[in-house]
Amino acid sequence: MNEPNSITAQQANVDTALGAADDEYLYGESRVGFNLRQVLFQVRANIVGISIIVVSCVVLAAIVTMLQTPRYRALATVQINDQSAQVLGNQDDLTQGDQVNNWDVDRFLQTQVDVLRSRSLAERVAAKLRLVGNSKFYQMMGSDQPTADMSQDEVKEMTLDLLQDNLGVNLPRDSRITSVTFESTDPAFSAKVANTFVSEFIQANLQRRFDSSAYARDFLSQQLEGAKVKVEQSEQNLNDYARAAGLIRPRPSGSDDNNSLSSGSGNSVTATSLLELNTAANQAEANRIAAEERWRAISSGSILDSPDVLANTAVNQLLSERAKAGADLQQQRAQHLDDYPSVVQAKAQLAAINKQLNEVASNIRASVKQQYLAAQQAENELKAKVNALKSSTLSEQDRSVQYNMLAREADTNRELYSGLLQRYKELNAAAGITNSNISIIDQADPPSEPSSPKLARNLALALLGGIALAGVALFLRTQFDDKVRVPEDVEAKLGMPLLGIIPRTTEGDPLEALADPKSAISEGYNSLRGSLMYSTAHGLPRTLLVTSSQASEGKTTTSFAIASGLARLGRSVLLIDVDLRRPSLHKALGFDNKHGLSSLLTNQDTIEAAIRASGYDNLSVITSGPIPPSPTELLSSQRMEQLLDQLSERFDSVILDSSPVLGLADAPLMAALVDGVVMVIESDRGRRGSLHTSLRRLRGAHSHILGAVLTMFDPAKAANRYSDYYGYDYYAYSTRTEEA
Repeated sequence: MNEPNSITAQQANVDTALGAADDEYLYGESRVGFNLRQVLFQVRANIVGISIIVVSCVVLAAIVTMLQTPRYRALATVQINDQSAQVLGNQDDLTQGDQVNNWDVDRFLQTQVDVLRSRSLAERVAAKLRLVGNSKFYQMMGSDQPTADMSQDEVKEMTLDLLQDNLGVNLPRDSRITSVTFESTDPAFSAKVANTFVSEFIQANLQRRFDSSAYARDFLSQQLEGAKVKVEQSEQNLNDYARAAGLIRPRPSGSDDNNSLSSGSGNSVTATSLLELNTAANQAEANRIAAEERWRAISSGSILDSPDVLANTAVNQLLSERAKAGADLQQQRAQHLDDYPSVVQAKAQLAAINKQLNEVASNIRASVKQQYLAAQQAENELKAKVNALKSSTLSEQDRSVQYNMLAREADTNRELYSGLLQRYKELNAAAGITNSNISIIDQADPPSEPSSPKLARNLALALLGGIALAGVALFLRTQFDDKVRVPEDVEAKLGMPLLGIIPRTTEGDPLEALADPKSAISEGYNSLRGSLMYSTAHGLPRTLLVTSSQASEGKTTTSFAIASGLARLGRSVLLIDVDLRRPSLHKALGFDNKHGLSSLLTNQDTIEAAIRASGYDNLSVITSGPIPPSPTELLSSQRMEQLLDQLSERFDSVILDSSPVLGLADAPLMAALVDGVVMVIESDRGRRGSLHTSLRRLRGAHSHILGAVLTMFDPAKAANRYSDYYGYDYYAYSTRTEEA
């Protein structure tokens, strides 16, 4: 019975690993993988429940949709340009805002969208359409009417909430066209409210721009008042000083004020007179020099060679007459003598012309002389007056230093006042002609069909929701389902190897089905026998304990099937019923239970007397014997261990049919004495909690658990609900000779 130390150590390592896997699974730390095939099998297994959930959701959605009042959504679109209001600037159009920085465009547009959704704009719309307290409005919104005990503020708040809740504003990321929608039960009213939101949005934007310049206008108005007082005071100080100092200075007007500090740079009357006399004196000197040059030219040389004489018209006429008279004289002399009367007359005429010419020339020379003398006298007089005014001007300049300072202060105040006044006028003019950066693209028209409820959409959403709900329900059911239903659950849920699958029999007693080697249950146990033959490194264990977590899971049938199967292989096998509380092996084989294991352990019988022939070749049986008062004490005695040693020496295999693990100490005690333990699990009954507790108890006794046997498995049910793997319905022998 005892194995070598290496085998024992190997078995301990396997048990430790399985125990760790078991604990990992129990505390939720096992590796979870996603198996789409398993999911599909779970769906098929729960298709009825899933169908009920999905159909219920769809039907509920259809009912709710039919009961809902149709609502209509009207759509208006506006374009929002990225401009900001400018109060002071140098643009020709003061209302034209600067372009917003590229990085701030999105923030500006989002701000406009928030303004559209704002409470203040909703208040403007409510006031424009007179919606507060309007019963028709609440009816079209599908809302309850305000109660009589509600205050005016509460009614207003209710109205604004309805407007904001049914308002939709959407601004695409790559566009500046903003969609404004409003939804109600009346299509015309929806369009009206949407258009009102758009128009009031534009008006509010213009009003904000107008109001934004109000501060500047107020500020400039205050500055103008202060500047005006300063101008008046500085002007008064300047006049007072000029009167006290006796200064008389002309004050320029008009545009000159904007060009220079006129009061400071203007001249007094004395200075102006000095400048004018000095200019006149210079001009008189120039005139005197010109007259002197003319006199010198005319007084020297022939008088008739003077340009002034030659330029005279009378002189030119007399010269022409003299030339003609000279010509006539020459002609008469050519024809007559000097004393001829015509010659004498011609001479007399020529002499008269010469005399007249000399007189005219002399008069011209005398006139030039008089002009020279007059120019000389005027020059002298003007220079005398200039010299007289110089001393007065120098004295006045000393008194003008303080005057100029006061004049500059007055000019500065006047320029500041003029600039503020000009800007104030510009702001007042620009405030009334502000251009909006928001324009309407499409006005809202009454919608022709309702926007909600959408039957197809609601049904689709209900279908998706039902599927999701069914998925959640399926997931929760799967997580809380602790039954071992299919062979995969043995490894997945228990972390232990599967030794065999025993199908459910419909032939009544399983032992009768075992008698037919062609039955499915016989084939299942044959497969189990094959797994046990290679369950350890040394093949089949000599002592084998068959137990289960709970009663009536097929332990006795499995023990007998394993024993009879090994016996058919020619091995000497002993089957012992170690369930001293509820024995069943003697009933299955038709034996009495007067002698058996309990009588052996109490030394009332010998081994030869307790061993019975089963009726099967190579198979012997020891029943439980009379039920003792304390089965645990007998099974834990040294006699039991000695008995197993003796029996394992006489037989090739000793199979022990044990009691269930839960609630009893018998199975763990016996598991510590054998070479291997086989766990029997009834399909669709065994629960993970009880199974894990049983496995933990067995491993706590340092037993070597070979694996599990899944009994009473229904392959048809598994094929329909869990896995196609079990759809082959087990290979069966043909009953027709032509198929053999």
